[in-house]
Amino acid sequence: MIRRFQLFAVAAGTSLAALTSIVPAQDDAKALETPAPVKVPAKVDLPPKNYVEELPGGIKFEMVYVPGGEFEMGSPDGEAGRNADEGPRRKVTIKPMWVAKTETTWEAFDRWVKNESIIVYPKDAPFPKTADALSRPTPPFVPEDYNHGHDGYPAICMSHHAAMMYCHWLRLTTKKGYRLPTEAEWEYACRAGTSGPFACDEAKLVEIANYQENTEKDDERPKGTTTKCGSKKPNAFGLHDLHGNVAEWVLDKYDAEFYKKALAVQPVNVPTDAKWGHIVRGGSFKDGADKLRSAARRVSDHTWMRNDPQSPRSIWWLTKRDEIGFRVVLPVEEQKELIGLKPMVVKKSEHDPVTDD
Repeated sequence: MIRRFQLFAVAAGTSLAALTSIVPAQDDAKALETPAPVKVPAKVDLPPKNYVEELPGGIKFEMVYVPGGEFEMGSPDGEAGRNADEGPRRKVTIKPMWVAKTETTWEAFDRWVKNESIIVYPKDAPFPKTADALSRPTPPFVPEDYNHGHDGYPAICMSHHAAMMYCHWLRLTTKKGYRLPTEAEWEYACRAGTSGPFACDEAKLVEIANYQENTEKDDERPKGTTTKCGSKKPNAFGLHDLHGNVAEWVLDKYDAEFYKKALAVQPVNVPTDAKWGHIVRGGSFKDGADKLRSAARRVSDHTWMRNDPQSPRSIWWLTKRDEIGFRVVLPVEEQKELIGLKPMVVKKSEHDPVTDD
């Protein structure tokens, strides 16, 4: 009877997390193992200019070449809205890279999420000893775009792990070393040669950012909605929406003291298998200007999943966090700490119902 229910639930699109709260756990299934690493060249053999990546199904996105350089990471003591974890400000060197022109759109994200060639449930689901090589999210319980808009709009509500897994799939699909930007890379790309709070004068922020000041509002979302990627003017590097629209996951694990001890060249705080404690940058359509600042940092914690009805809670989706998205980068030459990078979060068969760490 249990097995029959499992098959019905899978066919009906019920999430694996939901199944684990109904079917007794097996002793030999403590977790899903992380995927195997994807081998990609550590150095990219492409000319230093913009290019267009094409995914299966004809979905395209543009990558903008960003030359390397030195900048001051963090905010000065007197910057309005500054938090203590934004300093001390220090000079950092970033090497050349390509940065996605816009945030990842639903069309691109769906090529992974809705890819029928990827097995969502391993053959011995719901409690396998190992996961398939890729894995992808099970369908959420609500419309994944929260009615913000789909085609051309930023993909939203995914966890840091889901963003990492998308990059993992992208590496396998394209044979290029796509990943999330490090905090330092993201801030360098956002500033685009500027040193103030924003990549433009604050009076012109409405021209480059979708945020609380100028976002469209409706009865369902009094704090506004996302706009299509690239709707606002780009910064000096030609990149859109680094300020506002959706806050963007970066690679690093959060450390309030990181700037005091980070390397001067390509600093990164390499992520672990922790579910929480990762950083989003740039602010969103819900935020005021102070949260959009180039140096502003925000860290994830278990409260971001307080509205998830599942037990254990999803490792893929952030229920009601429709202000979270991401974009990808491709370094010209990968830094040694990140060669072989892969997602490491696993779904545990036992969890703390309060923190779900």
